[in-house]
Amino acid sequence: MSSHSVEAIKAASRRLRGTLLDSLADPLTGALAEDDRVLLKFHGSYQQDDRDLRDERRAQKLEPAYAFMIRTRTPGGVLTPAQWLALDTIADSYAERGLRITTRQAIQFHGVAKRDLKAALQAIHAALLDTRSACGDVNRNIVVSANPLLSRLHAQVHAQAAALSAHLLPGTRAWQETWLDVPLAADSGHEDEPLLGTNYLPRKFKIGFAIPPHNDIDVFAQDLGFIALIDGDGGLRGYDVCAGGGMGASHGDAETYPRLAEVIGSITPEQVPAVAIAAIATQRDFGDRSVRKHARLKYTIDDRGIDWFRGEVERRAGFAFAPAQGVRFEHNGDRFGWVEGEALSRSPARWQLTLRIPAGRIHDRDGSHAQAGLRALARRLRELGDDPAVTEVPHFRLTANQNLVIAHIAAHDRAGIDALLAQYGLDLHHRASRVRLHALACVALPTCGLAMAEAERYLPAFVARIEERLAAHGLDDTPIHLRISGCPNGCPRPYLGEIALVGKAPGRYNLMLGADHRGQRLNVLYRENLDEAQILAALDPLFALYAGERGDGERFGDFLVRAGIVAAPIARSLPTPLEVLA
Repeated sequence: MSSHSVEAIKAASRRLRGTLLDSLADPLTGALAEDDRVLLKFHGSYQQDDRDLRDERRAQKLEPAYAFMIRTRTPGGVLTPAQWLALDTIADSYAERGLRITTRQAIQFHGVAKRDLKAALQAIHAALLDTRSACGDVNRNIVVSANPLLSRLHAQVHAQAAALSAHLLPGTRAWQETWLDVPLAADSGHEDEPLLGTNYLPRKFKIGFAIPPHNDIDVFAQDLGFIALIDGDGGLRGYDVCAGGGMGASHGDAETYPRLAEVIGSITPEQVPAVAIAAIATQRDFGDRSVRKHARLKYTIDDRGIDWFRGEVERRAGFAFAPAQGVRFEHNGDRFGWVEGEALSRSPARWQLTLRIPAGRIHDRDGSHAQAGLRALARRLRELGDDPAVTEVPHFRLTANQNLVIAHIAAHDRAGIDALLAQYGLDLHHRASRVRLHALACVALPTCGLAMAEAERYLPAFVARIEERLAAHGLDDTPIHLRISGCPNGCPRPYLGEIALVGKAPGRYNLMLGADHRGQRLNVLYRENLDEAQILAALDPLFALYAGERGDGERFGDFLVRAGIVAAPIARSLPTPLEVLA
């Protein structure tokens, strides 16, 4: 759908209402009217169909097997045990394939029938959650470093992110009126939208908060990033601000490309809302509304310059940025297993456990018992939280790498939790290779309409092939960040993988190599349109070179750049392909 069409739909939507109620009530189809499919995204849902069944249903002269994806808005990915249990029940009642942790710290449900959409969204609301702005041309779910190792600092940053998320929500009551049957008010359809305007943003906008030295949210992939500056006592003294990141691209279109955000200065914690509002307003007013592929903030900055953008944000915010402080990240993956957090006041230190959830998928099928296991764990955490002596209540934190943190656990409760996890096979953090631990994949087929190749369903088999080749060269358990995307749009942030596959056609991928493990360097195209055998044939000699010539502690992506096998891109990708060195 063209930008002109989308802009017209938004303008005529009566603040995102459209004819959604009529579409939902239509019993003759499992789909929504075309314009309402656009508006539904702002409500946190996408219309999809099962692509595995398309040919069969076409032959039977049936409409596609339409169903809907629902995505929660959960700033920083924090969920109480009660909320987890509620989402688990929703998955069993209305969805297929259980729950899924996204790379933006949200929960997705797939395969929800149109007739069940309202009931599912009402159940999410009953769990004190919602799906507003989880999709659409608005500020999306705000991501936050997940593991609360420094508990006081993490609490400050998460509270600020949650408050900002609420502050940036659209003013329309369309979500409440459509899904919760809230009565119309006098201004329904004409609510004031002082920040987003009548047409909302040109495209989606993503914000992230990182806490060095861990870049587990890939802060430089965000439209707007806040990098915590930590004082000598472990408290928050401000943020370095970066802007202009984005992973989306299109095959064969040199005017689209991934880009890393650039640091533009530092601010105090109190200045965060003003900077976020100024940045969003700048993109609202100057973002490209004629070509949707060119509508992200990264293109606005490249068209007008980073100095112009900084100045425009300063003008709107009413203050100037201080010089950037500069931080160094150690890695952009999650920390698996138990990690002890800092002790607060007189309370003993609490522990955090990060679990590996392959591709974020939580279900009870194909030999997995993850959904049942996490249901049992949530019940156990709820019991622990009911203890009046507990001051730090155990809870869940979704990570931006599709994993799950069990937070604020007392030392004496660890053994019981370990036993429960082992019972359900949820102890992959003890058993999986480091390649498998850090691999990411998008949903892709069969539900994503943009997918060109498999990703989530292909991930286990491809990781096994990589493990075999690494073992053949004595590189068992070598940490390499691998990412698979079913298309070039970049949901699993493939352009920040040391090895990445980007779907080109069924069974065929572009092979991207050379990102670092800190999320501070993009990879580059190494070989194009390869099948699995060709991918492995391309990687095998590189593994051999790496095994024989790597420096002490040198990571695979860094080795490829140092050895001249791939060219190191500059921090900001250019709108022309980067050449691979011979």
